[in-house]
Amino acid sequence: MTKKADFNAEEWETIVEGPPIAGMIVVVAEKGGTFREALKVGQAYEDARKIHIGPELINELLDSTPSPDPRGYESIEEVHDKGLEVLRTAISILSVKATEEELDAYRGFVMGIAERVAHAHKTGGFLGIGGHKISDKEQLAMDEIRKVIGAHEIPGEDEEE
Repeated sequence: MTKKADFNAEEWETIVEGPPIAGMIVVVAEKGGTFREALKVGQAYEDARKIHIGPELINELLDSTPSPDPRGYESIEEVHDKGLEVLRTAISILSVKATEEELDAYRGFVMGIAERVAHAHKTGGFLGIGGHKISDKEQLAMDEIRKVIGAHEIPGEDEEE
């Protein structure tokens, strides 16, 4: 079993930053996002702590407080691009040091955060009537995250090679 102690401080910081940055990528996909979407990241961590979702590595990740700060980025594009790079680096680190079960649990947690943020509010419609649960831009952001982290495609989607 892999533990936090198996990583240096910079590696661990990158791993911890991955899930909340995935949420931020989805938030900025619609050029801004909402307070409700930001709250979903924290709620996802709370819910995961309650159910102890996986290997010890994931539990240690949950004990590390995520602190993504969108003000640390100069633009929405920078959140997107640097966020994907953080995720790519985190997966590279974990691919070398973690078990396949731990890597899959991490991927699942990252996608869980992204999906919760995307489902935080409907887009389109009027006064909450109609609209879409996930916008096309949010779906595209989730697809990009899924590809970068190597998560399994949703059944029925075409895979691009």
